[in-house]
Amino acid sequence: MAAKPRENGRRGPDKAGSASSSCDIQAVAKRRDGGTRYWCLRHRADATAKYGTKATKCRAAHLQEAMEPPVELPVASFKGGIGLWGAVPAVYDTTRLPLDRGIHVHARKSARATKEIDATFAEVRLVGKGLPTNGLVITAIDAIYYMVSSVFGFPIRQVQCSHCGEPHLDKDWFSVHPHQRHLCAACGRTFRDDVRAVGNPIEGVRQAFGARKQKTRRSVQSLDIRQSEFPGGIQIWGSNQALLWTSSKEEETGIHIHAFRTTKLEPDIDETFSRVTIDGIKLDPVMVRYLMAQNSMPHLADRVQSLVCAKCGASAFDRGIFAFTPTPVRKCQRCGKAVLSGSRLRNVIANPLVDALKRLALLAPRPPQPTRLPELLPEVP
Repeated sequence: MAAKPRENGRRGPDKAGSASSSCDIQAVAKRRDGGTRYWCLRHRADATAKYGTKATKCRAAHLQEAMEPPVELPVASFKGGIGLWGAVPAVYDTTRLPLDRGIHVHARKSARATKEIDATFAEVRLVGKGLPTNGLVITAIDAIYYMVSSVFGFPIRQVQCSHCGEPHLDKDWFSVHPHQRHLCAACGRTFRDDVRAVGNPIEGVRQAFGARKQKTRRSVQSLDIRQSEFPGGIQIWGSNQALLWTSSKEEETGIHIHAFRTTKLEPDIDETFSRVTIDGIKLDPVMVRYLMAQNSMPHLADRVQSLVCAKCGASAFDRGIFAFTPTPVRKCQRCGKAVLSGSRLRNVIANPLVDALKRLALLAPRPPQPTRLPELLPEVP
């Protein structure tokens, strides 16, 4: 069956909004152990209870659903370009603004115009010439896991369920582990794709736009501030490549900072920097970008830690596959000695930014906000 981009938005878990309604639980297939798999067709989640019996509600029944219609973006109206990113909470946030989640949108009427739109939405519908009549919808959960997969450099593929035809999304563990056998969230049945890949419906949207990998450039700006100068709070994100970029300009990379002198909604600083120092603490752009993605994978909760070599005192930083695969030991890059977890968890991931942010929090005007979205559910094999 030929793959197709999603044309209509879906309602399901992992979104904020009004209260969820009752489950629609059906026996959909056999599990690997021969038992019956029960699946909630409304919330797109497993509803198999202990001993393989039918649960009274699915694992996503407690979550909320987005009921507002998608924000419509007429592509032709923004000749200066549209940029879309997966939006997640900042890795450090001392404001009291709502946690970021969804699709962050930049849109300009012309290349030299200021941004007509600079906001985050739960769902976005792209409409215009050459697109389906109902447009193409991008959801928050699609955008968040597109960000995770792209940060760690995984090629993303449009994968479609061979049973029901629904575009497939790989979440959490599956967003960073290419595979052929998929479990469809729409119908609850398993299917095999032609190749090992990470599936995300956004790739279908990108194909519809003929999108190629956009060029990026490192920000030339640097920032050196103190938190006491911004009593309204600061927010820190790592830059991640846009899921859709139609501007002729190069996309800027680095560390994105919002800083507020007061509690007003508009930040006094809203820029991307290549070098950031806050209260004398220097931040590494790669560490910030990695932690932002690591915080978006629920199965890694509490496993990303700051580790220091017992012999030479150097901080350990896990890259590549070890940036999303907890392990018991890694070699110190300075002296070669084994660096182990010092906590009750044996298998962990090392990122020095965790400790740096704790030191920043000691100098903050108020305690930082949470960095994880509670509605993201763990998904593991």
